[in-house]
Amino acid sequence: MTCTNCGTENKPGRKFCANCGVALSTSCPACGAANDPTDRFCGECGTPLATGVAPDERAAPVAERRLVSVLFMDLVGFTAASESRDAEDVRDLLSRYFDVARTVVGRYGGTIEKFIGDAVMAVWGTPITREDDAERAVRSALDLVAAIPALGAEAGVDDLAARAGVATGETAVTLDAEGQGMVAGDIVNTASRVQSAAPPGGVFVTEATRHATDAAIAYEEAGQHELKGKSELLTLHHALRVVALRGGQLRSTGLESPFVGRERELRLVKELFHASADQRRTHLMAVTGVAGIGKSRLGWEFFKYVDGLADDVYWHRGRCIAYGEGVTYWALAEMVRGRAGIAEEEVPTSAAEKLSDMVARFVGDMEERRWIEGRLAQLLGLEDRVTASRDDLFAAWRRFVERIAQRGPVVLVFEDLQWADPELLDFIEHLLDWSRDQPIFVLGLARPEIVDRRTGWGTGRRGVTSLFLEPLDDATMEALLRGMVPGLPEAVGREIRERSEGIPLYAVETVRMLLDRGLLRRDGDRFEPTGPIENLDVPETLHTLIQARLDGLVPEDRALLQDASVLGKTFPPDTLAALTGRDEHAIRETLEGLVRREFLAVQTDERSPERGQFGFLQSLMQRVAYETLARRDRKAKHLAIARLLEDSWAGDDDEIVEVIASHYLEAYRADPDAEDAQALRANARVALARAGDRARALAAARQARGYYQRAAELAEEPSEEAGLLEQIGMTHRDDGDPADALTAFERSHALFSEQGLHHDAARLSARMGEALWLLRRPDEGAARMEQALGSLSDDEDDRDLATLAAQMGRILFFLGRLDDAWDRLEVALRTAEAMWLPDVLSEALNTKALVLSARDRPEESLALLTRSLELAREGDVPHSALRAYSNLSNHMMELERWDDAGAYQEEGGKLAERVGFRSSWWFLQQHVGFRLMARGRWDEMLAMVEALPAPEDDPAVLSGRDGLAWAAMQISARRGQLEDADRYAAMWIRSETDVQSLAGAASGDAERLLAGHQVEAALERGRFAFDSRNSLSLRHGAVKDGFRVACEAALELGDGETLTQLLAVVEAIPPGLLAPSMRATRDRMRGHMDAIDGRPEDADRRFRGAAQIYGELGMPFERAVVLLDRVERFGVAWPGAEDDLREASQTFEDLGAAPRLERARTVASG
Repeated sequence: MTCTNCGTENKPGRKFCANCGVALSTSCPACGAANDPTDRFCGECGTPLATGVAPDERAAPVAERRLVSVLFMDLVGFTAASESRDAEDVRDLLSRYFDVARTVVGRYGGTIEKFIGDAVMAVWGTPITREDDAERAVRSALDLVAAIPALGAEAGVDDLAARAGVATGETAVTLDAEGQGMVAGDIVNTASRVQSAAPPGGVFVTEATRHATDAAIAYEEAGQHELKGKSELLTLHHALRVVALRGGQLRSTGLESPFVGRERELRLVKELFHASADQRRTHLMAVTGVAGIGKSRLGWEFFKYVDGLADDVYWHRGRCIAYGEGVTYWALAEMVRGRAGIAEEEVPTSAAEKLSDMVARFVGDMEERRWIEGRLAQLLGLEDRVTASRDDLFAAWRRFVERIAQRGPVVLVFEDLQWADPELLDFIEHLLDWSRDQPIFVLGLARPEIVDRRTGWGTGRRGVTSLFLEPLDDATMEALLRGMVPGLPEAVGREIRERSEGIPLYAVETVRMLLDRGLLRRDGDRFEPTGPIENLDVPETLHTLIQARLDGLVPEDRALLQDASVLGKTFPPDTLAALTGRDEHAIRETLEGLVRREFLAVQTDERSPERGQFGFLQSLMQRVAYETLARRDRKAKHLAIARLLEDSWAGDDDEIVEVIASHYLEAYRADPDAEDAQALRANARVALARAGDRARALAAARQARGYYQRAAELAEEPSEEAGLLEQIGMTHRDDGDPADALTAFERSHALFSEQGLHHDAARLSARMGEALWLLRRPDEGAARMEQALGSLSDDEDDRDLATLAAQMGRILFFLGRLDDAWDRLEVALRTAEAMWLPDVLSEALNTKALVLSARDRPEESLALLTRSLELAREGDVPHSALRAYSNLSNHMMELERWDDAGAYQEEGGKLAERVGFRSSWWFLQQHVGFRLMARGRWDEMLAMVEALPAPEDDPAVLSGRDGLAWAAMQISARRGQLEDADRYAAMWIRSETDVQSLAGAASGDAERLLAGHQVEAALERGRFAFDSRNSLSLRHGAVKDGFRVACEAALELGDGETLTQLLAVVEAIPPGLLAPSMRATRDRMRGHMDAIDGRPEDADRRFRGAAQIYGELGMPFERAVVLLDRVERFGVAWPGAEDDLREASQTFEDLGAAPRLERARTVASG
């Protein structure tokens, strides 16, 4: 860093110039941010800055009067413990204590003023002032005293505790002071004296501090105290706990029990969150426990904690709702709505605008913004199906979370995960796998039933901590009851504790029952008996306890809760009014009364899409209220809600169609023999099918399949069942399960055929053919598709015909039936252009390009591939774009334009990473491996192979493993490491039908066999690969390698006739169709034959020409082989031979090609 005063260059990280002492950066007097010395205004807050001056010209410190809060804390029992401990142990304990203090104070935006022995002084309000400084100081004090016992336990000091005092008032502060000397005056002395009055483990505050903080902090009176240096008694207050967000937001108006027995668990959650933020590591905290055990309370305590931190934390909360098997991605959608400020019932146009604005705030790149916004809109039901790929959706949603995480730590809290759809759990796991280096903390709260949906949830994964909440012990339950009702008789408390079995919600609901019966009255944050409580009939279970509370309500209130329970855990009051037919104002009055009586709560968090809605305090309360409904009433209410939702959403119900389907289904199930049962059955079937469509549009295959299966069970017509079976088969295909897909397609095909629906049956034949292809039964698949194409061709052109023809063209190409493939592709292209189906057009052009390449028309092929990529990108079809990138990469490698190939590999790899298509990414990685091998970067290539994950850890690796293993095998063979070559060869999955796979395996075998001196076998395998040119192309890598190895084997065998035949084939081909390396191989082999025939000058010319070609291509091994061939033929005395031998030897040594290096050394030694 260059000093602006004297010009001296200083080492990075210095704060002051080593030559003249001028500050190398200027601190802002208002906010403390660092700025360059030449800046005139602060880049953070805009405050004017003074220019740097030399030490002897510095201005005097700036002093001001400010409202500050001062924290004093010291250790209790530390002096006595120190006397019996080693001095180094004492120093270590103090160091750790000071580290904790710095960390906690810093997290709450305070500044450590000084350490005095075992005392800490911290200040809030300078140099930066915030309106909630006093609250931050008290929060910090509470956290600090809570942290000390654990610190003492770790150090073996069991009784270590702390006490703290906080005082707030106006005093003089020195703005540019750092550390000691920032604050002076009576406020410092007062804070110190308040701290000395506090009990061990306690926090005392002054009257001014309580007045500034009691909206968010619960206190109890600590009495008046005579403090040293004070002429009057001071009224102090004992800070108990944080009960709200900053400024008192979301403070409960009802009963909130003391937070006891879960301190260790909350501390663990905090520590893991901060580790995630500090280390930029995604982490899942999976918390499980039975109903009422305290999961939601743990989440609420964590929310209050995060809200109080000084640094920005991006908090998101979503709840899984219990409709059927769960509503697809509901909790995630709730998080997105909350971040965008979209209410649940907001009209689509307004919601879309808010979503667009929100995405623009976090995503700068326009292309990425468009991609993310479309897929978030699909999640919220604001867009039709943008993509059918789950990988694409997951990648966009994940990237959005990552973009937020670039601003600051992200917290995602998923509540009631036991109701989650399987795909939501998949997304959480996707986030853990892909966003590893991001400050994203996921808190999942679930009942133990979650293992029924996801075996092993919260275990066996990197970045996951599992926590099971055990029941509270008897002493903790006693503390809980005593904290709520200090005067509760011992016998009653004991009975409650025994019945509760350690479930805190049982105790809380019992206190609420006592309130309902008028046996308690509220006194601040606690409750007192209104009289003697002698005999109390306490229900035995939490379920019966809640039912008893419901039974104690007047009939009108109880009926209203029953109506609300059918709507769900949360509900808008206007919807409840519409359902009951009652006046909304009267409904609100009743609901507010139920809030005061602790049955309901109001969502007031402005960040929540449910803001303004009422909700049951616990899911169990809603379930018990629902179960008390008679079956007839249950049916009527479900049916009324379904119709109400349909009417109120008026065609924009995609987002809630799964909820509507659930209501119709429950209405039908409530009385399947009723007169209107058939109509309800039809409504339920249609709604379930739509719910399946919605889930499948979100690539939630398993969720969609469940809806389709339930709809199929309700189908009355065979054609209806056939259509649903087809959709079930499609979800199996989407899930990568072609066997079950084939079974469903076969059943659907049979039903369509029986009904004489031939077009539909033909479409199913095509789907069956695709499944057979995926099951590696290509001939059967092609036959099925041929049959389907014949039927569809008789009907009017449509998407089915175009898609089928494009699929057939691709399959037939890989079967080596180029003419048949061409014919099918012409059908696909004609139909796709006429109907403008850009996705089908892109795929068909891509395959047609492969056919043209196989027919040795590379420039036409390149043009079609380029257009295929353009169409895929313009249409936002990532899987087609990635196929185009892969084939363009391969095409450039066939043309041996390595840099162009690398560019396509890089672009395609970035797209694959962005959209989360791991199979495509690995497929492109094998191309990277081919390129590295050809360019002589062998160690890099082998490192890629050795770092391959196991297929069970990443199944997608199989799409690229064969190619990478092939390249590694070739390198190992050239290095003479035959055992490694065999090991890599064993990694291949060999196909018996795919012509590309067959040719690649043959060329690889030939290389390995030749290295192992099995020359005749190498010749046979090399010729097989070379003969594949008729189905592939002359430029295909396997064909070129097969030609080269076959020639080398024939030469080594002295089989001049075979060598001549091989060369004759190549020499008959027009030169423009030959890849440069094939021309080089031809010239090299002709050079050997010329030398054998006694034409050294011709041989020399050919050798030098081949070496030049390889040099221009940047293929060092191949060039060195030709140079060595030349020296071996003519001897070291031949002109230029010494230079050639030196270059070849150095190349072989650099590459580790031991066999060739040994030959070069033999030649050199004469």
